[in-house]
Amino acid sequence: MSRAASARMAEEIGRVAAAAETSSSSAASLPSSSRWAWPSVLRWIPTSTDRIIAAEKRLLSLVKTRYVQEQVNIGSGPPGSKVRWFRSTSDQPRFINTVTFDSKESSPTLVMVHGYGASQGFFFRNFDALASRFRVIAIDQLGWGGSSRPDFTCKSTEETEAWFIDSFEEWRKAKNLSNFILLGHSFGGYVAAKYALKHPEHIQHLILVGPAGFSSETEHGSEWLTKFRATWKGIIVNHLWESNFTPQKIVRGLGPWGPDLVRRYTSARFGSYSTGDVLAEEESRLLTDYVYHTLAAKASGELCLKYIFSFGAFARKPLLQSASEWKVPTTFIYGYQDWMNYQGAQQARSEMKIPCEIIRVPQAGHFVFIDNPSGFHSAVFHACRRILSPDKADYQGLPEGLMAV
Repeated sequence: MSRAASARMAEEIGRVAAAAETSSSSAASLPSSSRWAWPSVLRWIPTSTDRIIAAEKRLLSLVKTRYVQEQVNIGSGPPGSKVRWFRSTSDQPRFINTVTFDSKESSPTLVMVHGYGASQGFFFRNFDALASRFRVIAIDQLGWGGSSRPDFTCKSTEETEAWFIDSFEEWRKAKNLSNFILLGHSFGGYVAAKYALKHPEHIQHLILVGPAGFSSETEHGSEWLTKFRATWKGIIVNHLWESNFTPQKIVRGLGPWGPDLVRRYTSARFGSYSTGDVLAEEESRLLTDYVYHTLAAKASGELCLKYIFSFGAFARKPLLQSASEWKVPTTFIYGYQDWMNYQGAQQARSEMKIPCEIIRVPQAGHFVFIDNPSGFHSAVFHACRRILSPDKADYQGLPEGLMAV
């Protein structure tokens, strides 16, 4: 990861903390009668699984394509695995929240996997366009969104990777899927790549959108990060990281003032790099409501962070080390202002023995599919041109505005 990327990560942490401080100050400034006049029936954290699904439905009401929402049963643990997805006295089945959009019968299947602290509804601006050419299926990973949130008791990188890879494989079996296109964003890109390394026989094409986890701190050798760690701010942030302190804990800690923190964050975060595709007022309102409920719910999958990445978002088991083992044709998609560095993909491509493309989308940051949805769709269609139009694939150049690197 570059110095700019590490700086951006620190900036993100600072932005959440600053917003939290503002929200806390606003709450403290209320008259005591206002602060304590909440009816006892109201929860301190006003959310639940039902509210997550309800917020999801409100957000997806912006999508014109019909869809089916289901909770796919993945059992109580992966058969034959040494790692359980949860450790408890209960054998309660676990579920993966899934939405499937209407499509033509002959359409190839595209499975979409969200990133850290997100959920499938983040792709709401993309479902209509993508469903015009694919059978689109989007999921909430285990422990996030509207999926089951078992206690997270993993104690190593290996266990944590198994949590996501094995649960996704059980979901695939339950859905009886094979020969599909797998798209993952950010941390979801890391999971998708690790899954494709373990189960390449099921993947037709792999699309990694601003993927995390390509290089380790040792490989990169960030002088800036070393200096930052020596400062008092760096010491505090590094301690919080190793203590598995997540931004979601701030949201929960603010209780009924949490939604205001999320509103401040989403207003500043999404669409900040776009020029013609900024979020409309209704989109922003519904997305903020949805994001709040997914963040404030029980901590589960979010606790993976310290086991997958060291401070600075460097992978503990970087994908770059497995580049020569790649068996699935791959396309990387980055926004021009993405804080994930596309140079990691370039280095990986030099070691890959399969077809690999890297595409950059203008007027977009890390959430390229929100910042510039039309550019993102063009990149996805181009990535899948040999599947969508095999007879014309060799004659289709890169769409105008996109950049190949």
